[in-house]
Amino acid sequence: MSAYVEPTLLPSGSGSTGGFVVTRSSAEETVALRRAVLRPHLTIEQMAVTGDRNPDTAYLAVRPADGDRTVVGCVRLEPVPCPWPQALQEPAHVAWQLRAMATDPGVRGTGLGRLLVEAAVEYVARRGGDLIWCNARLSAERFYLRLGFAPVTTPFPLPDVPEDHVGMVRRVLDVERPSEAAPQLAGVKIERPSEAAPQLGGGAR
Repeated sequence: MSAYVEPTLLPSGSGSTGGFVVTRSSAEETVALRRAVLRPHLTIEQMAVTGDRNPDTAYLAVRPADGDRTVVGCVRLEPVPCPWPQALQEPAHVAWQLRAMATDPGVRGTGLGRLLVEAAVEYVARRGGDLIWCNARLSAERFYLRLGFAPVTTPFPLPDVPEDHVGMVRRVLDVERPSEAAPQLAGVKIERPSEAAPQLGGGAR
């Protein structure tokens, strides 16, 4: 699995410091949460994902900002060509796959799902990516729609997952690419929005 990489503080401009911190993490640090939320029927060893040894693969983790190392949310990013190029209005030059997104049941409804996706978009943007795609569970489709994703497939099954998925994509816009001088915050204060999107435990396989 991928080795731990020094923290990347994300996202910039997303709020005031405090509450929770999003940092670069690893497969090992996030596997317990991913297994509990997404694949409880698998062993820890079976949770290894093809591509985890790719040095460009990144796991982002959310932890309390008080120094507690407990992982309460995570997402995995890897540069992988979009499997539905014919569905794109414009070709993607550098596409990244978002998967293994999970949040601890104890913090759902606090905005961590949105925070993770926003951090993922900035992470990809900083590395020149112009598209993020995912296999979203049907129960999570509305959540991704509210965050700028668009469905590009009909529902389809995936092995060992009882729920069907739908292919979704989100363009990474130039305005989402921070300048070199843009400040990076150590974390953001999570506040419940008045019309928050539903927070889902695991939306992308």
